[in-house]
Amino acid sequence: MTDAAGPAVELIDVARRFVTPDGKAVAALRDFNMSVARGEFVAVVGPTGCGKSTTLNLVTGLARPSRGTVRVFGKEVSGIDPRIGFAFQTDALFPWRNVIDNVAAGPLFRGKPKAEAIDLARQWLARVNLSGHESKYPHQLSGGMRKRVALAQTFINEPQILLMDEPFSALDAQTRVLMHEELMALWQQNRSSVIFVTHDLEEAIALADRVFVLTSGPATVKSVYTIDLPRPRVVSDIRYEPKFIEISHTIWNDLREEVQRSAAAQERAA
Repeated sequence: MTDAAGPAVELIDVARRFVTPDGKAVAALRDFNMSVARGEFVAVVGPTGCGKSTTLNLVTGLARPSRGTVRVFGKEVSGIDPRIGFAFQTDALFPWRNVIDNVAAGPLFRGKPKAEAIDLARQWLARVNLSGHESKYPHQLSGGMRKRVALAQTFINEPQILLMDEPFSALDAQTRVLMHEELMALWQQNRSSVIFVTHDLEEAIALADRVFVLTSGPATVKSVYTIDLPRPRVVSDIRYEPKFIEISHTIWNDLREEVQRSAAAQERAA
């Protein structure tokens, strides 16, 4: 999991502050340190509103740290990096384009000839089990099918770093498990470095090599847990294993303190 060339992502002593529309200064992150190895799958959990998504925005270059350093492959982030892919909570599909044109959009934007981009899109749709649905539009697909399109749309660009912000939170429990299996299969082939933000602790443990637990806001890293469960994992089965349950209890005891602190702070503010 480690690489002599250094980590894929580093956040070093990072702080992030911003001003709200009503003029209040808010601290989102403080003394934040994180390192993600090349090919590593990292999950980030923490209370609602603690700054998990802010962390991803700093890596993409959409936001800049107020203090500290953010590096991608050893170089300080100074703008949008084409080596980074982003999977959102809501589908980033173009509603006026059919499935194959949505998936081919990235390669076309990056300068591939149309015929080559379409052929590549067909291959990726086959990999996510959507062959035969190329001419459909997003509104004609189920939630799970749209997520498969979104995964193909992301992985077709062969990202070296993949940032995922609660990508499956809107799906029902059964469909989420299926999407976990799809993601694991694609990741094991591609071996991107992944930072996966989620509120679901079981999801984090089932998918990740390490789980970062953040404090209530302003967030810093409270603890880091190595998930020593063997790979490849069958996500639908692994959560019933005694080792999984043990890890889940341990991390939840740590996370629960921060959730309670966050809830108490929100009550005081109200």
